[in-house]
Amino acid sequence: MKLRLFLTMTAVLLANGVASAQWFGRSANDTLRSTIVRPDGSVLFQIYAPQAQSVSVGGDLPYTSPVRFTKNESGVWQGVLEKIDNGVFRYNFTVDGVRVYDPKSAYASETSALLTVAPTGDEFFARKNVPHGAVAKRYYFSKTLNQTRRMHVWTPAGYEKSADRLPVLYLVHGGGDTDNAWPGVGCAGDILDNLMAEGKIKPMIVVMPDGSIDVSMFAKDMIESIIPFIEDNYRVLTDRNSRAMAGLSMGGMETLETTLNNPELFGYVWVLSASFAPGNQEVYEKERVHLKQIADKLNSNFRILAFTQGGPEDIAYNNCKETLKLFDEAKVKYEFSEKPGGHTWFTWRQNLYDLAPRLFK
Repeated sequence: MKLRLFLTMTAVLLANGVASAQWFGRSANDTLRSTIVRPDGSVLFQIYAPQAQSVSVGGDLPYTSPVRFTKNESGVWQGVLEKIDNGVFRYNFTVDGVRVYDPKSAYASETSALLTVAPTGDEFFARKNVPHGAVAKRYYFSKTLNQTRRMHVWTPAGYEKSADRLPVLYLVHGGGDTDNAWPGVGCAGDILDNLMAEGKIKPMIVVMPDGSIDVSMFAKDMIESIIPFIEDNYRVLTDRNSRAMAGLSMGGMETLETTLNNPELFGYVWVLSASFAPGNQEVYEKERVHLKQIADKLNSNFRILAFTQGGPEDIAYNNCKETLKLFDEAKVKYEFSEKPGGHTWFTWRQNLYDLAPRLFK
């Protein structure tokens, strides 16, 4: 049975709250799947709302009687829609009488409105009167997940008429977002267009994949499906020094997972507001051993390995410091820098503006 459930809008504060809880806290919400289509044709709906008194589900779901929800001891409300036909349906939760659009949906962040504040129009992220590249939605088949997934790809102005092969930056969003985050609230297209127009970056392709899956699975998908798709469908250089990867928060964890296990494939690695798994000593001990084993490979393969933070107010700051102790112990060379702004897009937009000119030089 093939059935997809989509939502149409969400509250940005709710989505951001999920991102923080998912990667820096521990609760039943961490790995919760809000909709599960069962083999018998029924659908399990779930939402984490431990303080709520009532929950229901609505939308254009075809049911003859309301779905009844009960709360378990972990604070998760669950309700089962007994039978549903193949199709695409809109849905929303109602929590204590307030309509709540599913914050766990992969599409949640895309439906938030964007407010751009650029008083002078000279800001590095502003949309200026310069040649603009293209940001395309591309769909590929993931061998890892056995499903079709999406990515966004930025190509520089003039790419369509050129025959040149270009280097590639793989740029990953954080928890609670999708591949729409960097070209949306991250203003990646405008930042890159402005840098290109000013002659500050080399022409490159920037791939913004969907990282909203398990970290290790994403790393596998990068190697098995994402990179091969780009190299099969775009004019790109395929040597190590023409391939970079950067990611923020959860995407930074995915960047570490991908590049440390495949150092021969990347020349540039940037970890933004991230660390190894926060608070997981088993992971840290495993990485301690691993780093010592691969230190020579990292030092010889990575032209730049950089960690950035949004200052002490960044919620990943202390975790990053603990992670860097392992790199120091293993004698792995890296750079560290801070930009005030905390764990926010204010910081990460600035990070992109700063890092892009240093790539592929």
